[in-house]
Formats: sequence, C-alpha cells, structure tokens
Amino acid sequence: MTRTVALLGSTGSIGTQALDVIARHHDAFDVVALAAGGADPAAIIAQAREHRPSYLAVARESAVAEIAAALPGVEVAGGADAVVEAARRGADVVLNGMTGSVGLRPTLAALESGSTLALANKESLVAGGALVLAARQREDQIVPVDSEHSALAQSLRSGAHSEVRCLVVTASGGAFRGRSRASLAAVSPADALAHPNWDMGPVVTINSASMVNKALEVAEAHLLFDIPMDRIDVVVHPQSIVHSMVEFVDGATIAQASPPDMRLPIALGLSWPDRLPDVAPRLDWTHAQAWTFEPLDEDAFPAIRLMRDAVAASALHPAVYNAANEECVRAFVDGDLPFLGIVDTVRSVVEAYDAPAEVTLDEVDHAESWARERAARAIAAARG
Repeated sequence: MTRTVALLGSTGSIGTQALDVIARHHDAFDVVALAAGGADPAAIIAQAREHRPSYLAVARESAVAEIAAALPGVEVAGGADAVVEAARRGADVVLNGMTGSVGLRPTLAALESGSTLALANKESLVAGGALVLAARQREDQIVPVDSEHSALAQSLRSGAHSEVRCLVVTASGGAFRGRSRASLAAVSPADALAHPNWDMGPVVTINSASMVNKALEVAEAHLLFDIPMDRIDVVVHPQSIVHSMVEFVDGATIAQASPPDMRLPIALGLSWPDRLPDVAPRLDWTHAQAWTFEPLDEDAFPAIRLMRDAVAASALHPAVYNAANEECVRAFVDGDLPFLGIVDTVRSVVEAYDAPAEVTLDEVDHAESWARERAARAIAAARG
C-alpha cells in the first residue's frame, strides 16, 4: 500500500535524505506536501518538480512568488501558518525534519490530524513534551527518526516495558571527544563543525560538539519511552556503529548496529513497523573492526547533567534550556560567545527561571521568549 507523506524541512539534511529514500522506493510513498524555509528557492523548485506535491509551504514569505511562478498547478503558501497547514492536511505520515522549537506547532498539528508523526525534530518534544504527549491519539503515533531513538525503538521490541532496566544512549563525542574543559576555551565555530562521523546541519553539529544534542536526546528518550531520567545512561562510542542499547532486567543488552547513515532511521520512520529493502550500507563482517565505549566526561561536557536538572525542575524548564541554547549557538557562530559560554549561559538561564503551574502552548512561547531574552542579556553582559 502506498503511503502519503508530508515532509517538513525538505531542503535540510533530514529532508534531502528522506527524499532520496522516497525516490528509491517510489512505489511505497506519494509526497503530497513539502515545507521548507525558503532560503534556497531553486532547491525547493527542483524537489517539487521531481516529487509533485499538491501543496508547498515556504516559511520565508518573500520567496513565495518566485517559487509559485515556477510551479504552476501547485498550491504554494508562505509563513509559519503555511508550514503548520502542511502538517495538518492528513497525510499518512508527516516527517518533521525541521530544526529548532519552531517545529512544535507542526508536530502538534500532525498529531491532531491523526497522521503518524515521523519525528526528527527533537526540540519540539523537548520544548512542549507535555503538550505533544497529550496530543497523541494512539501509542504508536510517534515514530522516532533520530538514529539513537530509532535504535531504542527497535531494541525495545525485544521485551516488555516492565522488563527494561535502563536505556543506553550512545554519543560519538562530536568534534571534541577526549578534550579537557580547559582545552575547549578557545575553539572556533569551524572546529566545532568538524564532526568526525556525521554530515549534519550547523546547529545540530555544534550541539553535538557541546553535548547539548545528547542532552536533548536524553530528554526525548525519557518522554518517548516513559523511562525515568535516572535510568537513561550515556556512553561515548566514537565509531557511531552502535546507535543505542536497551538493558533488560535479566542482564541482557540489545543493541542496534549499522554504519552511520541517517537513511536507515528515516526509512523506518516512513515505513514503521515494516522495513524497506536496501536502504543503507550493511556492516562488512569480512574485515576486522573494533568498537569502543568510553564513559562521558561530565566535567568537560556538563550539558547532560544540566538537562537532568531541567527535567526535574518542571515541564517547562527543558523549553527554557533549548531556547537559551539556540540563542547561545547563534552567538557562538557570530563570534559573540566562547564555546564554553554556551552551556554556562544556558545554565544561568535555566537556574533563573520560575515555571508557572500550568503548561500551555502560550506558556511554552512565553518561556522560550523569556529564555532568549535572558540569554541575549547574559551574552551582551559577557561581551562588556
């Protein structure tokens, strides 16, 4: 049976790889909607001509006229509401590959429309976790696309929820694996963007270098799989072959292993619970290889410990954490904040936040706005 697909973030890393998977399994999927930021109109136009969606959302409204002129017969709309509309049009699967908490509203729209949500936008779950879980209409409506959470979902098939002792989330270590805190004081954005294994967008790559990405993933795993934060461990695995593991109460550990290629979890997100053939390279068992695992240095990389504190503080503290981090990453890229200042500033913002009793979409927006403003003031003060 052919599944209809709405793809959000179509020109980003996740989006382009998803379209590659769809192109190679064209009988299985029908792209009915695409959504993109609009910074590269030519790329959006090329995608639409190849995949023929009936609806195209462009966040940057200034790009709408150019794109619409090139695509007669396609409904082209602009702005944030247009992206939400792409998510709520009732596709069988909505793949949210957007970056940042702007993905929260489309995530909620997809769930409310009854679509299966293939979720690569971890920030929307971290920022609005209580709202996202409340919007689910069935337990299996959210299918994780992050490689770590896809690995956990696959491994969890091996036992009942009551049999799980802990989740083990693997981390490559990013560009600065093995570095001391002192050695990170003067690293540049170019240094942070030199990821050894994965080809990702700049925000995710810098978050990987700071371990903020792993902190977001721990919070996401807690929400997706209903496992307490103190039963989710992180281990550094430089080869990025084992994507995560589940330890069961009898001592068994089940791991999912494959070469580092996002097309595999993307394909599973689109076709879950079924598998598509020949999606990504196989492991080559004819050559000797070694997989290593190292404990996380929480002194050099305190981001995960800070996220544990944020989750314990309130349902909205993770939204504050994520929004403050987005502001800090932008400042780091612009040369206005040192690398170590990212997590240090996020900590100061998280610790200053006083959460309201109720979690609503408006309160999430307010928490994020407050966090961005507080982080911006801290960055300006640090610059003198």
